[in-house]
Amino acid sequence: MIRVVLPAHLKTLAGVSREIELDVTGVPTQRSVIDALETRYPALRGTIRDPATQRRRVFIRFFACEQDLSHELADAPLPDAVVDGREPYYIVGAMAGG
Repeated sequence: MIRVVLPAHLKTLAGVSREIELDVTGVPTQRSVIDALETRYPALRGTIRDPATQRRRVFIRFFACEQDLSHELADAPLPDAVVDGREPYYIVGAMAGG
């Protein structure tokens, strides 16, 4: 069971108010987690990654185990602590401006 924490605006779109738990088949990767998330919550399609390129949206970041995974390969395995549910996988809305 993968635990996913979404930013407030994506929680609103998904209609959830807390952490999400997802069953992911095969080796859990960023791609498989987001695939499962978009399947379970279709309103999130296109908000986390571009539907055509499947690349992460510019103002979305991925974190787990105190590491920024945003630039990791989408098919790289997630850390063991995320896979076994000890740590959540964070999807964060980045901020910009001054």
